Amino acid sequence: MSRAMVPSQQKLAEKLTILNDRGRGMLTRIYNIKKMLTKTDSKPAFLSDKSLDSVFKYLHKKFPNIDNHAGALQVINNIKQDVVKSLSLYYFTFVDIMDFKDHVVDLLTTIDACQVHMDVTLNYDLTVNYLNLISTYVSLMILMSRVEDRRVVLSLYNVAYEYLNASSDPSFPRLGQMVIDYDIPLRKLSEEFVPHSRVVVPALLSLHKIYPKRNLPADQMRATGMLSLLAEPLKIMNVPNTDMVQCEYLSLDSMEKWIIFSMMLCHTYLQEAQLWDLWKTALQSGYIVQLCRDEVLHIHSYINTFFESLKGHNLHKRITEVKDLQHQALQSSPAIHRERRKFLRSALKELALIFTDQPGLLGPKGLYVFQALAVARDEIHWLLRHFDNPPSKKHTVKLSQEDFVDRQLPELLFNMEELKSLLRKYNQVVQRYFVQYLAGYDAVLLNQLIQNLAHCPEDESVILSSLYNTIAGLSVKQVEANEVFDFRGVRLDWFRLQAYTSVSRAGLVLRDHQDLGKHLNMIVFHTKLVDYLDELINETGDLSIYCFYHQIFEHQFKQCMEFPAQHRFSIVFPIICGHFMNATHELCPEERHSIGTTSVQYAHWFLKEMSDEVNQVITAICEEQCMLNYKLLPKHSAASILQSSNKHKKNKDKKKQVGPEEEKPGTESVRKNRENFTRMDKLHMALTELCYAINHCNVIQVWEHGFVPREFFIQHLETRFNKALVGMMMYNPDTSEIAKPSELLSSVKAIMSVLQGLENYVQIDIARVFNSVLPQQTQATDSFNGEKTITANYTNWYLEVLLRRVTVNIGQIVYSPNHKAFVTVATDNNSKENLYLAAEEYADLTELRALAELIGPYGMRYLGERLMGHVASQVDELKKLVIQNKEVLFNMRTSFDKPEVMRDLFRRLGNVDSVLMRMTIIGILLSFRSLAQDALLDVLEDRIPFLMASVQDLQHFVPNMKDTKVVNEMASAAGLSCDIDPLLISALRSQKNVANESDYELACLLMVFVAVSIPTLAKKDVSVFKASLEGNLSNCHCLAKAVNQIAGALFTIHGPGDVSDRLQEFLALASSSLLRLGQSQEQEKETFKNRESVYILLDLIVQESPYLTMDLLESCFPYALLRNAYHTVYKASAVDN
Repeated sequence: MSRAMVPSQQKLAEKLTILNDRGRGMLTRIYNIKKMLTKTDSKPAFLSDKSLDSVFKYLHKKFPNIDNHAGALQVINNIKQDVVKSLSLYYFTFVDIMDFKDHVVDLLTTIDACQVHMDVTLNYDLTVNYLNLISTYVSLMILMSRVEDRRVVLSLYNVAYEYLNASSDPSFPRLGQMVIDYDIPLRKLSEEFVPHSRVVVPALLSLHKIYPKRNLPADQMRATGMLSLLAEPLKIMNVPNTDMVQCEYLSLDSMEKWIIFSMMLCHTYLQEAQLWDLWKTALQSGYIVQLCRDEVLHIHSYINTFFESLKGHNLHKRITEVKDLQHQALQSSPAIHRERRKFLRSALKELALIFTDQPGLLGPKGLYVFQALAVARDEIHWLLRHFDNPPSKKHTVKLSQEDFVDRQLPELLFNMEELKSLLRKYNQVVQRYFVQYLAGYDAVLLNQLIQNLAHCPEDESVILSSLYNTIAGLSVKQVEANEVFDFRGVRLDWFRLQAYTSVSRAGLVLRDHQDLGKHLNMIVFHTKLVDYLDELINETGDLSIYCFYHQIFEHQFKQCMEFPAQHRFSIVFPIICGHFMNATHELCPEERHSIGTTSVQYAHWFLKEMSDEVNQVITAICEEQCMLNYKLLPKHSAASILQSSNKHKKNKDKKKQVGPEEEKPGTESVRKNRENFTRMDKLHMALTELCYAINHCNVIQVWEHGFVPREFFIQHLETRFNKALVGMMMYNPDTSEIAKPSELLSSVKAIMSVLQGLENYVQIDIARVFNSVLPQQTQATDSFNGEKTITANYTNWYLEVLLRRVTVNIGQIVYSPNHKAFVTVATDNNSKENLYLAAEEYADLTELRALAELIGPYGMRYLGERLMGHVASQVDELKKLVIQNKEVLFNMRTSFDKPEVMRDLFRRLGNVDSVLMRMTIIGILLSFRSLAQDALLDVLEDRIPFLMASVQDLQHFVPNMKDTKVVNEMASAAGLSCDIDPLLISALRSQKNVANESDYELACLLMVFVAVSIPTLAKKDVSVFKASLEGNLSNCHCLAKAVNQIAGALFTIHGPGDVSDRLQEFLALASSSLLRLGQSQEQEKETFKNRESVYILLDLIVQESPYLTMDLLESCFPYALLRNAYHTVYKASAVDN
């Protein structure tokens, strides 16, 4: 005699919990197998081998009764190891599905035998887990039947296994039969569910109490005040009055899936009014049902196909009804869901604002958050699966794309995340409230209900007492002490109690004690709010589904970035990437890495795009500000000055006066009303919205990574700012065009003022951006991409363009000491390129001050080093010329007091013009260096006056010893002038010895060569001295600086420190040579027509020199000659003017 079944020994609660979890794992695994077998690049290579096609056809045809010794299968013997290794995961997944099916069938049969009564409002956990198991089981079988090549994969593995082990796999016969049975899964499943319908139908009927209330159109939701805290202000502090609290946030998708799948299998019960009503509403709600992730069913056509296959059941009426329902779903459901999303946007925004202002309400009104999250999540799921799976074209109903392309969806997503973040932020508020609620109200009422029980068996009594004792002993002090709560045992005990009390002939019948059941459901919800909050948030608001709808996810983000009103909600997209890992399951660990990588890549891409968008807006604002700033440059005042001066003229020629009056700076700020939105208004609005998104959260956790949006933004801002700085130079190497330093500085300051304003929008340290980017522009290359900087480009332009034109086009660009600038001189033979380039607009003190501000002391030092490199190369060439004339120069050095000998020796001297030209070039370079140093000094004295005072003191008071070199280098870097430029010494010291000659001797002879060559300058027309410029047209006045600096540097490096002696020798040679000009014949005097201009050069050399004095000059050159020379050249200049 068979023993009677004891319900408490069947472990229904435990089995339902375990099998539901395993079912989700199996769904995940079969989903991945289906995807892998669909893609050529992911499935095993031999399955795509064309040579095995005949084998695959044979296996498919003969499945499952395959003769493993057939000749057609001998090919597999060669690849048996590879087959078994590659297909074992697929094969054993199907074996696990078979085991799962066996356990599900066994459990469903046990539940039937126990005659369990299901009611979702009473034994919530039991009913929900039971219905979930059915829908998971049906989804799994349908999904398995849709796996391509399943027969080939299973039989191929079995054949290879037999070749390896001499016997087939023991699971294969049953596995093959299962695949055959479930080829049309619903036919087999409907046969299985005939006996189960006695339990399934009451479970579905209990949904009639909640499903219609949840599936309301938007206008009814508004009318009933659903999700509104302000609908009943007087009850705002009260806990929601409901006796089925967990049903309030039950997924609408899940309920529809339960109804549709269960009624497909128990279709004979559709004649019952309530079940028909549920079936009709569920099928009208949409036309796509989710199986797993993005695997879906076009449910109406799938049902009709199944009904048509059931011959003899006379289901023509049902088929017609389903077609009508499909037509209604296509016609009305998109608009209904669109309006529902519109309602949810405002409802969730209201909730978020109220809870942000009054977080204490999260205690009594926490249920509203989970209701809102669940409804919004269901709507998003509905939109994704329906947007991605349009109906077949055979339907006559035309769908409006506007119902699916929701431009304001980011706002809904954002409000969902805002509610979740509020719950996490104020979790202790929620904990405190419900710990007190459980101990102060729930425990007291539970005790009363237990006392009112007339009869309670021992097992049930033990569980109830345990539940009461657990919650009655709670205290707020536990929350304050940060104690970790764990009520999983309480929840499982209640689940067990539901199973014990819902079977037939139970000692305690739950149906007869509905108050107890509903109160225990309430207690379970309250315990979840204490210890299970994160899981509850994931249960109601998980958006990991986006992981499987990549294209829609990207499309929605791009749409959000195109719609300015939604910019502030764009941050929700990288936040959603943090949900992706919720889609994984421990039974399918191999997908964790790919899903995790996907989530990180998308989060990175979203933040990058957002940062780029903000930077584009900032760039546009900067361009506008630079244009406004450009209008304020001094050069644009010329037109206004000219216009005002013309008004005072008596000549009033109307034709000349006619013309449009130029718009003055400032008119762009004049407004007639605030309704006229300017471009700047729109840009600032976009910037405000985007910065709100960037600033919304500190860290976004995605998989095992933490993304900091502000850091992302700062990195992109630094890169963009760095590019903008170089771009504003407008440097074109081909045409040698470049922006003036003063204009560039003005633009840079305009941009910096815009960037400083960013601190009003987003919490970033903009000084950090400046400190990161601007110092890099003082180096030759930046550290971002190794590209050329402002320093490199301006250095290149000044040395290779401007100074090259000064030296090549003699007499056209002149260094003017009194103008402190290089000046373009207008002459008849000026070339077009020099007329185009006004040197004084780039190389005067004002422009070089601007350059010094832009590139700083480091950049100016780099400019100096490059310049001294050019000087050193010229000195190198001069040494070669000295070596060629060494003997003549040696004789001239000892015969300077013998005029006749000197005249003969001078005739033998070669390359005189070349020496003078190279020395002039050196003079021009050193003059530019001096001008740049003056500019740097002005800037630094303004910026760091106290530090500069210390540097000047050091330079002045440190005695001539070994420390002098260090002090001079410091002083030179600060823009102070030194007797001998340290950079020049460094450049000359790095030169190699020419032809092993004595450097000191070559330096002496070089000075002799220059001294005796100076008189030849008097022959040249361009040597004329211009008083207005205080310089010669040929720039030979720059020789003064060249002689002193080169002599000082060479004799400091190579000599015994006799700079003063050597310069006195130079002065003696030069003065005697120039005095001979005055003794020349009348004919020669005509040749040396610019003698006076050259005499002045001698005076300039002495004035420039720290080693020579006017006394020394007068001892070897009469001052009367100098005075007459100055008188003559100034008089001539006055006549020319």
